[in-house]
Amino acid sequence: MHTAFGPLARRFCLRVSGPDSLDFLEKLVTQSLSGLEIGTLAYGALLSPQGKISADFFIWRTGEGMLLDCDETRLEDLQQRLRRFRLRAAVDIEACPDLAVATYEGVPPAGALWAGPDPRQPEWGQRAIVPRSNAPALYPEEALLRARVAAGVPDLAQDAGPEEVFALEGLLEELNGVSFKKGCFPGQENVSRMKRRATTRKKFCRLRFAESVPEAGALITAGSAELGSIRAVGHCAALGLLRLDRALTAQEPLLAGGLLCTLDPPAWLILPAISENEETSHA
Repeated sequence: MHTAFGPLARRFCLRVSGPDSLDFLEKLVTQSLSGLEIGTLAYGALLSPQGKISADFFIWRTGEGMLLDCDETRLEDLQQRLRRFRLRAAVDIEACPDLAVATYEGVPPAGALWAGPDPRQPEWGQRAIVPRSNAPALYPEEALLRARVAAGVPDLAQDAGPEEVFALEGLLEELNGVSFKKGCFPGQENVSRMKRRATTRKKFCRLRFAESVPEAGALITAGSAELGSIRAVGHCAALGLLRLDRALTAQEPLLAGGLLCTLDPPAWLILPAISENEETSHA
């Protein structure tokens, strides 16, 4: 998912600063931050008490605290939620309209404040925080969309609604966005249970098409069974959010928006376990 340098139009920063900033976020987000060094970043999310994703983001550790690199559609709600959790913690939470998030290849861009590899998968490129005042032209959103669909990577702010998907349905495990060893965080009990019992049957998955690709929102079906829907569209491929267990055992062809398609899960995607009963019921 490599890209040339350019600021990302939809990404903005939220600064969490103060002496308690690290401990404050460590108790709230899905990823462990205790070993995060200054100038490096991690990927994680804030969950609802039920374990569904309220917002996902990249977390940068700076000398002043933490920066959250978040989609613009989730920024205000994320700020409000964090402020409600603040209580007596010595932290300040403020938006940073003067900062831009950029993607780049190779050498970090001139003037970058922080830069590093994508913590989800290093081969997916690099990210940097740069001053918005001297940032170049925006990176084309269509090119980024095609790149992430080709890689099989969902953008949870664009491909799912707030608190629509559970953490493991949103691929936080595969994308290095959740720690199963850290202390308690909101929604952890549900995340742990789904991991332990291997009950995550609905997930994002890449689909391949011979020629035409349906529009986002098209239903994914197998015979009369509705399995899910298309969430993002690229070139001859799309990302669907669907019942993978049923798709893997379906006897009828998979269709999306009436177009024939095939499952094309990336090698890193954790597929749901299929029991003998499920195989028999779909035979």
